[in-house]
Amino acid sequence: MTTTASGFDLAVIGSGSAAFAAAIAATNHGKRVVMIERGTIGGTCVNVGCVPSKALLAAAEARHGAAAAGRFPGLAPADVPVGFGELIGGKDALVGQLRAEKYTGLAADYDWEIVHGTAAFAGTTENPVLDIALNGGGTRRIEAAHYLIATGSAPWAPPVDGLERAGYLTSTTAMELDALPQSMVVVGGNAVGLEQAQLFARLGTEVTVIEALDRLAPFEEPEVAAAIEDVFDSEGIALLTGTALTAVRRDGHGYTLTADRGGAPTELRAEQLLIATGRRPVTTGLNPDAVGVKTGQHGEVVVDDHQRTTNERIWAAGDVAGGPQFVYVAAAQGTLAADNALADAKRTLDYTALPRVTFTSPAIAAVGLTDAQATEAGLSCDCRTLDLAYVPRALANRNTRGLVKIVAEAGTGRLLGVHAVADGAGDLITAATYALTAGLTVDQLAHTWAPYLTMAEALKLTAQTYTADVATLSCCAG
Repeated sequence: MTTTASGFDLAVIGSGSAAFAAAIAATNHGKRVVMIERGTIGGTCVNVGCVPSKALLAAAEARHGAAAAGRFPGLAPADVPVGFGELIGGKDALVGQLRAEKYTGLAADYDWEIVHGTAAFAGTTENPVLDIALNGGGTRRIEAAHYLIATGSAPWAPPVDGLERAGYLTSTTAMELDALPQSMVVVGGNAVGLEQAQLFARLGTEVTVIEALDRLAPFEEPEVAAAIEDVFDSEGIALLTGTALTAVRRDGHGYTLTADRGGAPTELRAEQLLIATGRRPVTTGLNPDAVGVKTGQHGEVVVDDHQRTTNERIWAAGDVAGGPQFVYVAAAQGTLAADNALADAKRTLDYTALPRVTFTSPAIAAVGLTDAQATEAGLSCDCRTLDLAYVPRALANRNTRGLVKIVAEAGTGRLLGVHAVADGAGDLITAATYALTAGLTVDQLAHTWAPYLTMAEALKLTAQTYTADVATLSCCAG
């Protein structure tokens, strides 16, 4: 049986950060909203992404900290046993709590309807509708003035001989294991792969990372990549950069992997294989072509700067729109789409000072241009890098692994980018984001107040290297 519902101002497909931000903005405009979700409410971040991974990373950091306590005089390192099942259970409980508080509860507070089912576009370009295959059986047709596609993204694996047949872990399923593997190969040396590799290594798994490009964190500054490679090497994580996975076989004992490292074949064995080679937008089954919505090479929904698709009544936000895959970008785009669709706000977003963080330990964080990007943009650069050995907080922590790099415009000193590897790098980069947004020069940054002892002070100290010798830097530099 099919029922039809109309009178909605906005129909939202998905229930992640972009979807919720849009629904909240729409209800704040006094509009009637309906949300369609085929799976678990909350989307990637709270269920299988940010929240569970950071919860487990914090646990792994606590265990590693006990093992590394010997760096402080008077403390002995300790080996902390891992109850993996209990660890996963605690993660699941936290996810359930935050899903209820931040998503399900909010929807109830704002009083919009959630329909549980799979949506597909039907109708025409001029009069699009959504047909919903309800999870409980039956169908429902929804008509709205505007539609928002916020279906997110999913892990993607490259075409490798035997991979699909053998099966593999993703960042989602790895955090659902019921036992800690003895060994694991992680394919992919970018943010997700780095976090998962260090997480399992610090819990006691023997980990090898394979990266096809010539360094870990291949899209970060070379100095950043070198620093994180040193960290991983010191923690016993095997690194195979410049290495492409070519074949996968699996038997009762685990995986046999064949890889090409600079033309030389390499074979590895491991109990588990985790593929962390990126994510792709989820549009399968949505039928966007039927209503004149254009999609790109990887299935992303093509949008303009206002988040509008090629159909004037249909919008898209978050990972599905093919932009930066961050939860805060998804939320900002969701709000933007609702404001533009329902209040004709004509707003856009400025991504110039968009920060990013990889939650390894020490963390990797960056905002603005890299040295190479600035050069490609025709800017003459003056870059300075400060090792954490010159940062008082790092010395007090007895952990000087890392650095801060500033990219500035030669002549004017205008701040173009900041890159860091440090404990608390995310907080440091937040300060850098404000400085970049405000258009500060390195001289202004060098004369800005910075509390002592903080890791964020490293930003000021790096700026001071433009006018002082590194060896002269101290807490007394003004």
